[in-house]
Amino acid sequence: MIKLHEIDKSWSLFLDRDGVINHEKHLDYIYNYAEFVYYEGVEEAMTTFARNFGKIFIVTNQRGVGKGLMTESDLNDIHRKMVERFQELHCNIDAIYYCTSLDNSHPDRKPNPGMAFRAKEDYPEIDLSKSIVVGNNLSDMEFGRNAGMLTVFVQTTHPHQPLPHPLIDLAFKDLLNFSRALPPA
Repeated sequence: MIKLHEIDKSWSLFLDRDGVINHEKHLDYIYNYAEFVYYEGVEEAMTTFARNFGKIFIVTNQRGVGKGLMTESDLNDIHRKMVERFQELHCNIDAIYYCTSLDNSHPDRKPNPGMAFRAKEDYPEIDLSKSIVVGNNLSDMEFGRNAGMLTVFVQTTHPHQPLPHPLIDLAFKDLLNFSRALPPA
């Protein structure tokens, strides 16, 4: 169980992207930054996260690239512009990990924990037991469990997810509400 009052700069935050930071396109992909629409309150949330967590990562499955519907360059352009926007808010994204594979058994494809393990390899100082993954799907929660992390479910795309659920430590309406539950840093 997450004890929010214990969170400090020794903790890391792993955020899913579509359906958490930005609106998901139903049964489709975000192809360019013009289609990347932030949820209301995300900027406030990211500012709060920057004050509370030592490291912030984005972990996202991106099958659209694997299917040839967009290029990796298109994806990197979206991420570059998102990171620039967050930097304007004094929120540093330490790294973005994404998986373009169509193979569900690929180690980096959530719910497999490969992206978390890559982050740990790149940033050995992070402690996955003092890390939280925030996602809008049970596969994000399973990813967190598989990596030894705590889990926060945001109900943006699945507001009727039955709770309590064994994969979910805490649930909030959205990223903003999770950020407001954190102690003042």
